[in-house]
Amino acid sequence: MAIWIAVLLGIVQGVFMFLPVSSTAHMVLLEHWLIGQGHSLPAPDSAEMLLFNLVVHVGTLISIAVVFWPSLRRFTGEVIQQGYQWASAGKFQGPPLFARLFLLGMLSVLFTGIVGLSLKAFFEHAFATPSMVAAALIVTGALLFITDKLPRRRRSLKKTGIGTATIIGVAQGFALMPGISRSAMTIIFGLFAGLKRRWAAEYSFFLAIPTICAATLLHAIDVYRLGGLGEVSITALLVGFVVAAIVGIISLKLVVYFLYRAQLKIFSFYVWILAAAILTGLIDIPAAKLG
Repeated sequence: MAIWIAVLLGIVQGVFMFLPVSSTAHMVLLEHWLIGQGHSLPAPDSAEMLLFNLVVHVGTLISIAVVFWPSLRRFTGEVIQQGYQWASAGKFQGPPLFARLFLLGMLSVLFTGIVGLSLKAFFEHAFATPSMVAAALIVTGALLFITDKLPRRRRSLKKTGIGTATIIGVAQGFALMPGISRSAMTIIFGLFAGLKRRWAAEYSFFLAIPTICAATLLHAIDVYRLGGLGEVSITALLVGFVVAAIVGIISLKLVVYFLYRAQLKIFSFYVWILAAAILTGLIDIPAAKLG
């Protein structure tokens, strides 16, 4: 993989990671197009390219740390302090708020893992099938359009329980398919569960940290077992990581702006147009090059 391709893919990941339009879909479509243009690049559904996509996802986690640093710092500190006090109390009682939210987050990750592992082969096949990506984009657009029509949500994080965590975790699991936006799915189903927009957003973005890190670690182990990175160099991984982190800061601030103002349906029209372009052949991806 040429370094300029790593830069380009890092930019695409950073721009679209937090916009509810599926950054993975954009990465996959761009990778197919580059291969169709004759550029040397592993197939989008190959182990090394799946790892590259995950690594640039990890890069955008830096964006979360920057934009939500005050909330993230407070959350981390409270989890450690409350978790220690709760464990030291020696009494059978429910954990305090922040410790409970941490446990609920881990429950969401667990259900994401169950869905992801159960449908792993199907999701990986989608990386090689642009029409499946288009269908997933149509679904994402429909959900975004519906979300803005929801009445005002009133549930706070204090009232979040196992049911909400499970719903969001399962939704995030289906977002492993390219075309289904992770941020859209977790925020949308958080809203469906009654969470206020602010808390649905923060839960979604904080949940991305353990989810993406775990997925990247597991896939890195698979790549190592299969013999290494192949055409993807360590330098390309690092460049993609850094570029995605820098560009992602702007993207995250933009999606928070639109989310708080209930204007996510703007993005639904975009993903529908993109899906139509794929299905009608306006975006030309040579079938023989899909790998």
